[in-house]
Amino acid sequence: MSSALDRLKNLTAQISSYELERKNNLKALEVLYVSLGIDKKVALFNDLFEFKAINLSGISLSDDSLGTIKEGKYAQVISILYDNTAKVKNKNISLAYFGRVEKVSPQLKCDIIAFVLAWRFEKSFRTLEHYHNLMGQLKTLPRGDVC
Repeated sequence: MSSALDRLKNLTAQISSYELERKNNLKALEVLYVSLGIDKKVALFNDLFEFKAINLSGISLSDDSLGTIKEGKYAQVISILYDNTAKVKNKNISLAYFGRVEKVSPQLKCDIIAFVLAWRFEKSFRTLEHYHNLMGQLKTLPRGDVC
């Protein structure tokens, strides 16, 4: 019994930790949204999460080379908007342009990376919630309606 109770305590602590991290992440993301000038392109903060993805050019986001600049490239935050009614379904939108990556200050580079990673962190939670809700809906449907 103690083992099951310990597992439950660990799971509760982990979930609580994720929720606290998510809350802090969202606050930091909103600060970066303004300080990087992304609020000039996307007027409402919550509209950021309408994008399918947000990418970064000129600076690596890979595990093994995080923050490494790509010489000769431009630092830019790019969003991808999906529109299933348009002829071209995916549309790239520049959210922020920072010029040649070699000229970007170390602090700005860190802020740009932090913005993209924080957005992806929050987006993953929202995606998880979306699919959790869909699974709940599926359970309430009479057999044969969907499956």
